[in-house]
Amino acid sequence: MASLPKLSIVIPCYNENRFLSELIERVRRSPVANKEIILVDDASDDGTTELIRGEIAAKVDAVVYHNHNRGKGAAIRSGLAKVTGDMVIIQDADLEYDPAEYPKLMGPIIDGRADVVFGSRFSGEGPHRVHLFWHYVGNRLLTLLSNMITNLNLTDMETCYKIFRTDVIRRITIEQNRFGIEPELTAKMARLHCRIYEVGITYSGRSYAEGKKINWKDGIWAIYCIIRYGITG
Repeated sequence: MASLPKLSIVIPCYNENRFLSELIERVRRSPVANKEIILVDDASDDGTTELIRGEIAAKVDAVVYHNHNRGKGAAIRSGLAKVTGDMVIIQDADLEYDPAEYPKLMGPIIDGRADVVFGSRFSGEGPHRVHLFWHYVGNRLLTLLSNMITNLNLTDMETCYKIFRTDVIRRITIEQNRFGIEPELTAKMARLHCRIYEVGITYSGRSYAEGKKINWKDGIWAIYCIIRYGITG
């Protein structure tokens, strides 16, 4: 009997003391039998590091600690170095994205149709929290600009939920340290002519008061990354 495909879950984490314990439990309960959890603490200073060392480290397969804050992209690079699975998914350390939906994202890769699957917050029938109009507008504009340059027809380029065949993500050198990783990965996947699928996902977006970290400066940088990686590679 063929072995079950293994999913590696990379969780970049910075100052998520409020949500991390619940997130890890949700990931552990996710309906994927063969999985590994790789947590990257990006030099948190709100008690998250102590929480990981005291309670969470024993519940995951690997923990990487950064000695200074380097950003989401850098944390993902560190996590990818520990991956041993057939597929890898990026999971934010808050409760915006639902780990119960991993099988939905894995499906097109397991079926042999896709190399990469994006989880779109703007399609599908699941529940979506209603808030932050200008954040929504910014996401749609960035996706439109990315599509114009990459010639893709994505609905949500900036989504956290991207799942890759491991052999494909290893062909990419990730350069961006912060949120610029999203347009960088998208452009580089397009240049590799990867088979990219989208599936609709649920989304429980949080406010800035609840800890959301991305801001307008990251949006400006995302435009730079879209142009840089979409045109010059």
